[in-house]
Amino acid sequence: MQSAYPVRDSIPTSPWLVFPKPNPEADVRLFCFPYAGAGAVVYHPWPGDLPAGVEVIAVRYPGRETRMRELPYTRLDDLLDGLLPHLLPYLDRSFAFFGHSMGGMIAFELARRLRRQGHAQPEHLFVSSRRPLHLPEPYAPLHHLDDAAFLDGVQQRYNGVPPVILQDPELLGLFLPMMKADFSILETYQFTIEEPFDFPVTAFLGEQDPSIAKQEMASWQMHSHRKVPVQVFAGDHFYLHSQRAALLHAIAARLKET
Repeated sequence: MQSAYPVRDSIPTSPWLVFPKPNPEADVRLFCFPYAGAGAVVYHPWPGDLPAGVEVIAVRYPGRETRMRELPYTRLDDLLDGLLPHLLPYLDRSFAFFGHSMGGMIAFELARRLRRQGHAQPEHLFVSSRRPLHLPEPYAPLHHLDDAAFLDGVQQRYNGVPPVILQDPELLGLFLPMMKADFSILETYQFTIEEPFDFPVTAFLGEQDPSIAKQEMASWQMHSHRKVPVQVFAGDHFYLHSQRAALLHAIAARLKET
């Protein structure tokens, strides 16, 4: 039977999707969702540590990298509205979602939206350094604060702003609106109860992540009918960089099981 979607014969031009190593014949597509303040570039090295049959597709939100001139979204529903039409043509074969921190929230809610609308479902959902969304947030909101207070709060909580940005007023001026918009997405999100997924979910986190505990990550079990393993890596909230090879080995192994 002929696919309902067009055959990809060239590198796509969607502003939302970045293909670090295009592989139209891949067995499975791994959609990767960046964390707050990050862009698709964080996933550019990933194809080198994954099997040849896995194609990495990094999602690029507005307001960063080549989309710097676009206004970033401040509400999750609006972001999903913009992303979904660009994603659908690439769901014609097996696929999985990986989301780190804010990216975990986006991947989770995108999978639920796909289910509500009757589209294909991922083979696997990988959530990384993201508290299960039914749990209350323990932190006070930051996105409404002035720039200095906002940066101080982000650094105390995650130590996540690179020094090169902090030391360059021009870069900081470009970075702050995008980062505040991402935190607005995080801090205005409202969880609603839905049926757990029928596909597997795996939770990852860094052992020294100050923002979340392993016991909290175990609560992802609420969102899948399958057993949800929690795998811990050395490192902090951004362990996915220092432990990239080990993380991708774990992802590849779970995809093979699936």
